[in-house]
Amino acid sequence: MQANILTEIFLPLGLGIIMLGMGLSLSLTDFKRLIDFPRATFIGLIAQLVLLPLIAFGLLHFFDLPPELAAGVMLIAFCPGGPTSNLLSNMARADLALSITLTALSSMITVFTIPILMNLAMEYFMGEGRYVQLPVVKTMLQILVITIIPVSIGMAVRKRFSSLASRMENPFKIASAIFMVIIIAGVFYNERDNIADFFAQVGTITLMLNIIILAIAYGVAKVSRLSHPQSATISIESGIQNGTLAIAIASGSMLLNNPQMAIAPAIYSLIMFFTGFVVVYIYSRRFMFDQEFV
Repeated sequence: MQANILTEIFLPLGLGIIMLGMGLSLSLTDFKRLIDFPRATFIGLIAQLVLLPLIAFGLLHFFDLPPELAAGVMLIAFCPGGPTSNLLSNMARADLALSITLTALSSMITVFTIPILMNLAMEYFMGEGRYVQLPVVKTMLQILVITIIPVSIGMAVRKRFSSLASRMENPFKIASAIFMVIIIAGVFYNERDNIADFFAQVGTITLMLNIIILAIAYGVAKVSRLSHPQSATISIESGIQNGTLAIAIASGSMLLNNPQMAIAPAIYSLIMFFTGFVVVYIYSRRFMFDQEFV
């Protein structure tokens, strides 16, 4: 697969379909939960938008990674939750409404935080003059176009044609999964000569990052006296990231145009599916256990 086909066609198209599909499952009520359930929403956003990047930054000091790969680890940590988290939360019998709210809010917030934080991360790990700086306003607008606008279109379709939106949800979920596989495969194909080395270098840290945030996010939520379904949701939301967005930012010719920086997000995206289904099993079993003794 040619790099330009991946970055110019499949990435924007795939991300647009993923975000449109997410919009089909959203309504304005999902955003009002910030007011109705402020503590759970606040803890969920802190876990994902603050704790996850801090853990990634801390772990990177124990691994001697090339600068581009280190920056890629930070990039996936800066990204919002992925729509897959909603599916996994539902399977885990967690709080699906909270999951949808956190995915929507984190997607909106990171439009503004990613360009600023990513520039700081690249300056720290890559050094001045060794990276292409993201133009903050332009990057915000581009992320807005490829994420928030498709979500808004999906929400508009749901509001105007609710039955049509319900019928379209599953086909869009299937299409999203297909495009994600194509995008990740394309990243690996473009770097096929070095992929074994990349796995050796970032496989361990991305696995550790994913497992640690899944555990810590759940623990923080429980310490904050949230219910098991809410805690499970916050854990899943914090660990399941929008890898497609991270790959688009790293590989996109109008943004970073750095395919090596997309390696860590691609590997993380593979790992999070395996760990995600593990925690789904654990959290759903805990839910069943709690129900037996209510």
